[in-house]
Amino acid sequence: MLVKIIIVFLGLMALVAFVGRVLFPSALPRVLRKTATAPVCGTCGRHLIGQKTCGCGGRAN
Repeated sequence: MLVKIIIVFLGLMALVAFVGRVLFPSALPRVLRKTATAPVCGTCGRHLIGQKTCGCGGRAN
């Protein structure tokens, strides 16, 4: 009986997590997002890796 209660509880928790990810995909951590790209310079369009400013003098977006 106790095992059934635990299995039902875990199943309901998985269902709540699934519904939450479907309704609020932007609430995922940055590591789990699929559109994570490197920042790009607003002036010249180069990718910025490990820097906040670009060599051309533009600021990162």
